[in-house]
Amino acid sequence: MTDTDGGMTDALALLTPAEMGEADRLAALAGAPGPQLMEAAGRAVARAIRRRWRPCPVLVLAGPGNNGGDGYVLARLLEREGWPVSIAALAPPRAGSDAALMAARWHGPMRPFAPAEAARAGLVVDALFGAGLTRPLAPEAAAVLAAAQGPVVAVDVPSGLDGGNGAPLGAVRAADLTVTFFRRKPGHLLMPGRALCGEVVCADIGLPASVLETIAPRTWANAPGLWRLPSPGAADHKYTRGHVTVLGSAAMPGAARLAAGAARRAGAGLVTLLADEAAVFRMGEPGLIVEEGSLDAALRDERRQTFLLGPGLPADEETRAALARLLAAGRQVVADAGALTACAGQPGALKGASIVTPHAGEFARVFGPIGQDRLAAARAAAEAIGGVVLLKGPDTVIAAPDGRAAINENAPPSLATAGSGDVLAGLAAGLLASGMAPFEAAAAAAWLHGQAARSLPAHGLIAEDLLQALPGALGEAASAQR
Repeated sequence: MTDTDGGMTDALALLTPAEMGEADRLAALAGAPGPQLMEAAGRAVARAIRRRWRPCPVLVLAGPGNNGGDGYVLARLLEREGWPVSIAALAPPRAGSDAALMAARWHGPMRPFAPAEAARAGLVVDALFGAGLTRPLAPEAAAVLAAAQGPVVAVDVPSGLDGGNGAPLGAVRAADLTVTFFRRKPGHLLMPGRALCGEVVCADIGLPASVLETIAPRTWANAPGLWRLPSPGAADHKYTRGHVTVLGSAAMPGAARLAAGAARRAGAGLVTLLADEAAVFRMGEPGLIVEEGSLDAALRDERRQTFLLGPGLPADEETRAALARLLAAGRQVVADAGALTACAGQPGALKGASIVTPHAGEFARVFGPIGQDRLAAARAAAEAIGGVVLLKGPDTVIAAPDGRAAINENAPPSLATAGSGDVLAGLAAGLLASGMAPFEAAAAAAWLHGQAARSLPAHGLIAEDLLQALPGALGEAASAQR
């Protein structure tokens, strides 16, 4: 990431609950007091509701903290616009707090905090607890939320959802709309939090963007602006644009061919498919170089610095030996599929790889169970191997060994098809060979992969289709970074 992209990366920043608390504190020091921010937050939620629904009976479930304070504000503003609004308070705000000030400004009806009240409301606002909650909701609170029959709007996050990792702490009532403030949180993007939040709106409530300089966030939503695609210069030629070598196997030739095709589309100047039984690959695309020879011979060519190992390869000792040989030679290695499973229980065998691209099962086999915090698991694995981990899924996480991480959010369900992962690995290798740093190459590959799929019909997508859609996705990324 370059300094010129600072504004764009700031916009993509994701803040943990603790970092958001620090942003509030810094904002107050900068002259944005709590009551002012609370009024702006309530106004943002009220505006989002008015834009999506017609006036109907609204019940605001208010907690005792700042989340509840936002609820008192939005109730007052909606009532002013003629909406029939009432509040059911789980508990009164602490005396002297900003929330108590807002509660004192509410002169409308109060209702019992009971399931029957939520059931009869046309719309329920969940303003009980925000992203900082660290324990499950009390059963009585969960029961009231569960009783809602109409749309539910959550303030910050649905109550009971961990804003840091997207994991439910207990029972969580899914929201139709979630309105958060200043910057989104990892829990808004990580599953199952993303699904539980419904539509997410991030509102500007007046916090100065300068607070991000002090917080120095290390997690971002993945999109152009977090990275820049390399642009070939007038003097470039195929060798200066990088050479990717894909190791293939006759047992599953399609996987290597898909990966090689993606590496070519990503901008590598040359892509060679190296296999013992090269004949099965020679009738493929004319621009793909097919080579039958030894890995040692390939390594004698110093121009061949980037290798993709895994798609279509068996998870055996020969694959592990090839991985060890490449790492010992100091080459850039993207390890996928068979190369990962060949290292089951031995993550140290991947130490030195530039990028590894496991799905959840492969990750567990190599590094151990993921647990509820995919972000933390990917970061720990990246630190352990000293390379970038691209943990695939609907909420793909890209983690660097220095602690940076990005969460991808543009991958459609249609990518759940055989060969899709091979295309992703090839993209990462091609971008790496073209000169991108490993973290940026992996993040760009994940976004391009998702964007290519989004441009295609949802039904009937197969991995081969992605190769044809990649130029369009690359063009979108290039346009976004101009």
